[in-house]
Amino acid sequence: MSVRSLCLAILSFGDATGYEIRKESTEGRFSYFEDASFGSIYPALARLESEGLVTVREEPQAGKPARKVYSITEAGRSEFINYLCEPQARDTFKSPFLLIALNAEQLPPDVIRRALERRKAQVREELQQLMDTDKECSHPGSNWTRSYGIACMNCTLDYLEEHGEALIKIAEDAAKPVSDAAE
Repeated sequence: MSVRSLCLAILSFGDATGYEIRKESTEGRFSYFEDASFGSIYPALARLESEGLVTVREEPQAGKPARKVYSITEAGRSEFINYLCEPQARDTFKSPFLLIALNAEQLPPDVIRRALERRKAQVREELQQLMDTDKECSHPGSNWTRSYGIACMNCTLDYLEEHGEALIKIAEDAAKPVSDAAE
C-alpha cells in the first residue's frame, strides 16, 4: 500500500487533517497497513488534491493558524476502490526480535531471556490495544480486521510462551564449554 492509498483509505472513513491521518497511520486502526511520515503524507495529500481525489477546506482556530481538513471525493473513492481490486502485494513483516532469535547461539542466555520478555510484553500491549479498540464499532470490516489482529497476537503470545525456553536453551547449549572428551 502506498501513502497515497493510505490517505484515501483513512479519508474514506471520514474527513481528517494531515495530523489526524498521521495519528491514524501510526497509532490508530490504520497503523498495521503502511508506515507514513508527515514528510510523505502532506505531499501525497497535495497530489491527491491537485488530481481532484480529495478536497481541502480551512477551518479557523482561535489563536492558531487555520487547520486544513481533507475530504475524499467520489473520484477519490473510485480510485481507492480500484486500488483495492488490484492483486494485493505480499504482507511484510519485520522483526528485530526475530533477528535476535536467529542468532541465539551467538548470544548469552540472559540476552535471549530479556528479548523474549520484551517481545511478550510488546505483544500483550498490542493485544490490549486491539481489545480496547472500538468494541461497539458497527463497521463489519473493522470488526473482522480487529478480530484477525487479536487472533494473530494470541497465536504469537502462545508460541512465545510455549517455545521460548527452547530458544533460551539454544543460547545455553552454545555457551557450554566443549569438553576435552568431545575431541
